[in-house]
Formats: sequence, structure tokens, C-alpha cells
Amino acid sequence: MNNTILYFHGFKSSSDSTKAKDLHKFISRRTRNTILITPNIHDNFHDAHDQIINLIESNQPNIFFMGSSLGGYYASFFSQKYNKKAVLINPAIPPLKDFEMHLGKNKNYSNGNKFIITKNDIDYIRSLSYKKILKPKNLMILLESGDEILNYNDASSYFSGSHIDILYGGDHSYSSFKEKFNKIQDFLKIT
Repeated sequence: MNNTILYFHGFKSSSDSTKAKDLHKFISRRTRNTILITPNIHDNFHDAHDQIINLIESNQPNIFFMGSSLGGYYASFFSQKYNKKAVLINPAIPPLKDFEMHLGKNKNYSNGNKFIITKNDIDYIRSLSYKKILKPKNLMILLESGDEILNYNDASSYFSGSHIDILYGGDHSYSSFKEKFNKIQDFLKIT
């Protein structure tokens, strides 16, 4: 039976990201029994939640999650909810500090889609979290200390007990991603 990895891109991004493309290449070259799905996650948080639930339901039981930034936030939540392994790359963490800066009009950097974020939207996305990680051993956290958007110390504390890999330097895009592919493959035990 095949394994499925659902990879969730970051906020205002798309499935056409460099990380998604690099991961596709790795999976297609180095695995035989693993499928990578990189959906374009809806900009609206309610729609994104429903979209992800549908993807999970149609790809069970051998499913894993991966995500970067806000995609890591989603991957963390669904990993805990479904008791599945996940790899989080410079993930956003509860309570999404400073997310109010996105209230109002927004534009997706990748596809040009314009959308509005309301206080209710922020309350909703914040509800998709756990105060404490229930299954820390199910998570591999990839952090770069040079992340200019998210504080790697906050993520390291929140995910205490997880498999945490901190690279000193780097940036929010996680520039050392390709160097971690073998580690990711070993953690997920995919072939």
C-alpha cells in the first residue's frame, strides 16, 4: 500500500513553491511507494480546513503531513488530530502572534488572488490548535535560527519533546531544505 504525504504551503503562497517542487523531485527519484500531494490551499481559513479534511479522508490510512510556516501550523494540527507523523518547516505556532497585521485586504503572492481576513477568520484559524502537543514524537520540526518572520525559540519550546532540528542561520524560506531530505525520509520511514 502506498504512503501519501500531504504538503501544505505557507500563507499567501502556493503549491508551486520551490520547496514543493524540490520535494516532488526527491520523492519521485528516491521512493517507490510514496505519493506527494501538494494542493493549493485556499486563502480562506474555513475553506482551507474543509479542503484539508477532504484530502485526508480520500487518502487515508497511510498518510503523513508536511508544511511550511502556516502550512506547518495546519500540519501540526492535523497530525495531532489524526495521530499521524508530520514534518514542520519553520512552522507558525499558536496563538499566531501578530496575525492581526493581516486583517483586511490581502493578496496571495503566488497567484494574485485577493482576499479579506476578518477578526472571525483569525479566531477560527486560532481554534485549529492544541495548547499542548499531545504526541510530540510524531513531529519532526525543522527550524532555522535566521527566520526573519517566526522566532525559532518559540517553536522549539512549543514543540518540546519532538524531533527538533535547528540550523543556525538561514531564513524563513528554510534555505537548507534539500539537505534534510534523507532525514525526512528516515523519520517518516517512507520507501
